[in-house]
Amino acid sequence: MVLLHVLFEHAAGYALFTVKEVEEIGMLLPQVEESVLSLGKFNSMVSLAAFFPFKSAQAALENMNAISEGVVHADLKLFLETNLPLSGKKKAVLGVSDAKIGAALQEEFTISIQTGGVVAEIGRGVRLHFHSLVKGLTGQAASKAQLGLGHSYSRAKVKFNVNRVDNMIIQSIALLDQLDKDINTFSMRVREWYGYHFPELVKVVSDNSMYCKLAQLIGNRKELSEESLESLEEVVMDSAKAQAILDASRSSMGMDISPIDLINIERFSDRVVSLAAYRLELQEYLRSKMSQVAPNLAALIGEVVGARLISHAGSLTNLAKYPASTVQILGAEKALFRALKTRGNTPKYGLIFHSTFIGRAAAKNKGRISRYLANKCTIASRIDCFSEVPTSVFGDKLRGQVEERLSFYETGEVPRKNVDVMKDAVKEATDVATEIKRKLEKKEKKRKKREKKLQEANGDANGEAEAENGEAETPVVKKKKKKDTAEEMEVQTEETPAAENGADTPAKKKKKKIKAEEEEVVAEETEPAAKKKKRKSEAVEAEPEEEAPETPVTEKKKKKKRKEAAE
Repeated sequence: MVLLHVLFEHAAGYALFTVKEVEEIGMLLPQVEESVLSLGKFNSMVSLAAFFPFKSAQAALENMNAISEGVVHADLKLFLETNLPLSGKKKAVLGVSDAKIGAALQEEFTISIQTGGVVAEIGRGVRLHFHSLVKGLTGQAASKAQLGLGHSYSRAKVKFNVNRVDNMIIQSIALLDQLDKDINTFSMRVREWYGYHFPELVKVVSDNSMYCKLAQLIGNRKELSEESLESLEEVVMDSAKAQAILDASRSSMGMDISPIDLINIERFSDRVVSLAAYRLELQEYLRSKMSQVAPNLAALIGEVVGARLISHAGSLTNLAKYPASTVQILGAEKALFRALKTRGNTPKYGLIFHSTFIGRAAAKNKGRISRYLANKCTIASRIDCFSEVPTSVFGDKLRGQVEERLSFYETGEVPRKNVDVMKDAVKEATDVATEIKRKLEKKEKKRKKREKKLQEANGDANGEAEAENGEAETPVVKKKKKKDTAEEMEVQTEETPAAENGADTPAKKKKKKIKAEEEEVVAEETEPAAKKKKRKSEAVEAEPEEEAPETPVTEKKKKKKRKEAAE
């Protein structure tokens, strides 16, 4: 008789179910499909044998990663060894929903594995009624566990590195193109506007940003003089041009302009100048991002062209997936489809035409070099996409190969073989990668040391603050102690005469002579000195309770001796 156990993997843990009457269920599959929807009918077919809850979210993630890769985790192995009857009269069959993990379990336990058919339907029913079949598990808790595990699993699969995000490159290159258009439009507006007042300036200065700076500097052309020649030279960077501007301003055919119009022109030209300055900053930012995200592609074809390729593909990963033939005509889709429609010649290059290599090649070699360059761009993008430590070693080597191919087309000099070049590149790349890793480890150690020092400094500061608070509190305590000791001494001094009087009461009846009275007076005069001594001893030894009762005893002895002598 066959005993079927079904393994079910859930976000909360592993569950093992036993299926009753396997043969009948297999024969009546349509009825089983209907009964899956009803919990009562499903309970009569399937019962929970064992449940192993995951200890933490991290443990659940590790187990799910192992299952997705088709590896038997230690927790799953222990769970099945404990609860699955591997030896006995009944032949055990384990039903698994995934064939990949089923093959791994068959190798591990040498038992028969079943997938599909009845197992698939039972798995569907278990998935539907899982929170009802496991005691203590609610539907809300199960859905929360699934959601949390889904998020953590997706996060672990997508290795997200903040420094290697190509979205920033896509946005910055789009903004750079937009800025180029806007600066050109605004500069033309400044030329037209300021040209009414000083039309000759356009012929002397052709650069847009320089023209806007000059319009801002000159203002009213009638105010230009020999004194402003130095400031003109600073902007134009040419003494001959500065002199030509000065001469043109003296003999200009432009109309006069009001101060309010001049203020508006200066403000607008200031905005255009600031936009041009921001464009340079943005280009520098793009260069730095490309060196982090795609250093090899940037070294091979340039930062701007490489960024345009990534932007057009949608991401660096998409660009890495493209074949070289697609990269070659990337950006020339319209021309390609027009050529296919009209059965004309297809385009030889797209965005890669903006690289310097195709411009340097002869007309007959442009197609050949564009094909070769597209091939190298594909290699560079794949290295950038899938390498852990970004280095520009491969990009430099590939650039050298393109240079050699150009010289081969021109002079016929045979270039080096690709295998030899790549071997050298791999050696250099490993050395550079180890050096980068070493520097990163060094930085990490320094950072940890700095944090440790800061913690120690904070601890010392807290200790000093506590010590200061303790010192501030100690004088009050000392004062209280002094007050207490003074009160105790007063009480003792009050008690000692009472004790003396109590000792003298029986002796007064027998006193008959004057000597005894005189001795008593002398004893009373000597008492203050004894009291002073007692105070000193109490302050030093802090034992007033022991010394206080000694004084009446010594006085009694002295008085007894005096009485005996008197008698």
